[in-house]
Amino acid sequence: MLATWKVSLVPCFPSSRYRSGFCCRADALQSHETGGQDNKENKKKKVVIVGSGWAGLGAAHHLCNQGFDVTVLEGSPDDVGIRGYWYPYQNIFSLVNELGIKPFTNWTTSAQYSEEGLEVEFPIFNDLPQLPTPLGTLLYTKFARLPLVDRLTSLPLAAAVIDFDNTDTAWRKYDSITARELFKQFGFSERLHRDVFGPLLQVGLFAPAEQCSAAATLGVLYYILAHQKDFDLVWCRGTVKEKIFEPWIDFIRTKGFDILEDRKVTDLIFNEETGCITEIVCGMESYNADAVIFAVGISRLQELIKNSAVLCTREEFLKVLNLAGIDVVTVKLCLDRKLWEFLHLPYSWMLHLHIQYVWLLTNQASVSKVKIPNAINACSGFDYSSGWTFFDLNIIHDEHKDDSVTVLQADFYHSNELLPLKDDDIVAKVMSYLSKCIKEFEDAVVTDKKIGRFPQSLTHFYPGSYKYMMRGSTSFPNLFMAGDWIINRHGSWSQEKSYVTGLEAANRVVDYLEEGSFAKIIPVEEDEPHIQALRSLNRNFNQFRSQVPLSNFFLQ
Repeated sequence: MLATWKVSLVPCFPSSRYRSGFCCRADALQSHETGGQDNKENKKKKVVIVGSGWAGLGAAHHLCNQGFDVTVLEGSPDDVGIRGYWYPYQNIFSLVNELGIKPFTNWTTSAQYSEEGLEVEFPIFNDLPQLPTPLGTLLYTKFARLPLVDRLTSLPLAAAVIDFDNTDTAWRKYDSITARELFKQFGFSERLHRDVFGPLLQVGLFAPAEQCSAAATLGVLYYILAHQKDFDLVWCRGTVKEKIFEPWIDFIRTKGFDILEDRKVTDLIFNEETGCITEIVCGMESYNADAVIFAVGISRLQELIKNSAVLCTREEFLKVLNLAGIDVVTVKLCLDRKLWEFLHLPYSWMLHLHIQYVWLLTNQASVSKVKIPNAINACSGFDYSSGWTFFDLNIIHDEHKDDSVTVLQADFYHSNELLPLKDDDIVAKVMSYLSKCIKEFEDAVVTDKKIGRFPQSLTHFYPGSYKYMMRGSTSFPNLFMAGDWIINRHGSWSQEKSYVTGLEAANRVVDYLEEGSFAKIIPVEEDEPHIQALRSLNRNFNQFRSQVPLSNFFLQ
């Protein structure tokens, strides 16, 4: 590790983006030879990864196994977003098996609420006779209020699902319209949209249907509904950080991996002759790199682009400035019902309460806990801007299983209106919403709270966003991208997509540096035979239609 003076050719307009040309800049940078003295002997190739979520750690894991010298910057990712792990997440399930850890619950039932109360209960589809898509989902799902005639209006959407095959053509065709327009075109009833699909979308793509891309909607809906069992979920038995990331990082460290949580990337050093990124700058320190992977969210990358004279020279990175993130607010509450509910009883019952005092002390847990029918719940209809979920942590998390009070967490997506509120005001809103879902929450009092605010932390797949999103390779030969917003053709979503793109980025490094073996990525399960047949027929029809004169004349 040497402290050196570096003279490099870099753009000379970090403060004024409209100047052109290059100038010599002398920087007093402390250069980190990331492999230390051992690196000089075995000449390991150096890979720097920016970001340590599913994508960053996924790439680091494979590259360390291939003998590369890997350094991860900007550690400690926030645990926000979708918390469930669907049945198709086979790459993540394979990973935890490799690590020898058991972080997940069993398959769980879930429910969906509106302002009027319970709307839908979802069973464990694996436990039921398997029917062709979409029959099992329609027949086994328990709708508390929605009439059959409304449910049947969802069937025409199958035509769009068949047409959307995750190709670039399909994305461009459907990305320009909103999910609400899509539902309208295919004849959804108002009630089906309001009480079922709208809420699902708000917790799956984190925004109202009128602000979601129809392409992203079709992608995520088909991913979790392609087979009857695909909608089944497991949950982490604690925070992802403690149950998965920490043991994962410990496992990778045995391979020589280094993670630096307090290093924030401020710039890049670019070699004009090779066209490659040669160093990653963190303040007054720099890290040499033979290859680089960016595995960060949109808002963090936008911040880096605005401050990097190197990235600002490339159109693909400038386009990222058109993308957007979504705000998230998380609310963890401890709720107690001991004696509180009895204060509303008549006087005669208060005497009875005195007689039962000893019983109350010995049965404290059963009195104090709110009875939540399902541990996992999605909600909407309380306001039009945000969707939210709430979880019974007494059931899900190991650390709360023996608590005498109710411990729950509520996550609010697209929470622009909640973000600036004071903690007490947020809690008051949450308790009001919970009381409309489950009556017993009216008698609960908050004994402890923890509020998390995460502005611009999730990807907003808004209509028209696809054309601004990046692919896994960039115009810099040794710089690669990973994350849930990166364009790929695997077909997965959320945490699974992040992890898969991390493995894809690792494979690109292996290919570029011509060392090591490629990571094996488990593909999404094949379509059922009747879906395959319909998609083949649809492709043939589209090919025929493209040959018709003036087929491209009208706006598609």
